[in-house]
Amino acid sequence: MNMARNAVRWIDYDYEHEHEHDEYGTILVSNFSRNDLSYMQMALTLAARGRGHTSPNPMVGAVVVKDGTVVGRGFHARAGDHHAEVVALREAGELAAGSTLYVTLEPCVHHGKTPPCHRAVIEAGVKRVVAAMADPNPLVGGKGIEALKQAGIHVEVGCLGDQARRLNEFFVTYHELGRPFMSLKWAMSLCGRTAHDSGQSRWISCAESRDHGHRLRALHDAVMVGIGTVLMDDPMLNVRLPGYDGQQPKRIVIDGDLSMPTRARLLRERRKGEVILFTTPFAKPAQIDFFENEGCRVIVIPSKRRIIDLQLVVQELHRLGVMSVLVEGGRQIHTALIQKGLADKVHVFLAPKLIGGCQLRNPVEDLGIGDMDHALMLNDMTIQNIGTDICIEGYLRKI
Repeated sequence: MNMARNAVRWIDYDYEHEHEHDEYGTILVSNFSRNDLSYMQMALTLAARGRGHTSPNPMVGAVVVKDGTVVGRGFHARAGDHHAEVVALREAGELAAGSTLYVTLEPCVHHGKTPPCHRAVIEAGVKRVVAAMADPNPLVGGKGIEALKQAGIHVEVGCLGDQARRLNEFFVTYHELGRPFMSLKWAMSLCGRTAHDSGQSRWISCAESRDHGHRLRALHDAVMVGIGTVLMDDPMLNVRLPGYDGQQPKRIVIDGDLSMPTRARLLRERRKGEVILFTTPFAKPAQIDFFENEGCRVIVIPSKRRIIDLQLVVQELHRLGVMSVLVEGGRQIHTALIQKGLADKVHVFLAPKLIGGCQLRNPVEDLGIGDMDHALMLNDMTIQNIGTDICIEGYLRKI
């Protein structure tokens, strides 16, 4: 949407260097107050309570403030439930009139499973709206902001915007880049091995790390592996946490000639998440028919070889509405995603074990990096102890 240059205050907040920008990048003159930052942080904390339950919707939190007092709070709990603004305004009731609404994402204007939120904001008599970020979904894309302004509401955008983008990194990547957010995960020994020479990989990581891995699966829309991982480990690729009742991720296998074993465990566990098999024209029609009759979705990617172009895979996943994928191997899949610039985040579990060996068992193959000066560096890393392991998580690009 091409809004006028003075339509909205766009603010990129930095604690040391406070600048204000309009949508074209022009630096303006104002900044958010400390109270604004505090209330928006509260809204972000509320939004995070929906983590793992809102896809394909974003996580959103909202806080209603009247005369310096919080009178309403809300967050989007799960897809299909009321949106954060509606929940917060209902709690505020009549006190919402003349209030300021802090919301982590621009109020929506389209009718999905619930009515548009901007109407509820207008009808409640809100005087001012502070949004952390505009909605990257083209169905909204500034239309909510403009609708609020047309109703006479003062709108400001950008308060803690970087935190809001990070919170909804899956949603932002899906709409801005036209592909799912791709997380790579592996466990390895201190000597950089993901398996013994025999192929045995159970278990390099400790039980606590494996539980963390299941929590990562629960947060993503899908889990993806190559056929080599299926043949070696026969994984189920589902979430197996005590008491877990959330949605199971889709289970994706990259299989160039459809050599998937017919008795693979992930096929036997039909209620543990949809199975999607990506293959090439080298797969025999009888094999395709068999797996489709087993309830799998088989997608044939055009190719002159048995190697599948992962760029086409992520495009197809975007078309299917998959916003996030946890890639658990193998090393060829990891390598290809990194080389093509499709990898967003890395989760590595480092176990205090020495294995050694002669065969190639590292998590990533040759990336074509000529020297140490050009090695890929992770950004915004977190390092934590999980059981006996160390978990290193970081980003390969800025969100």
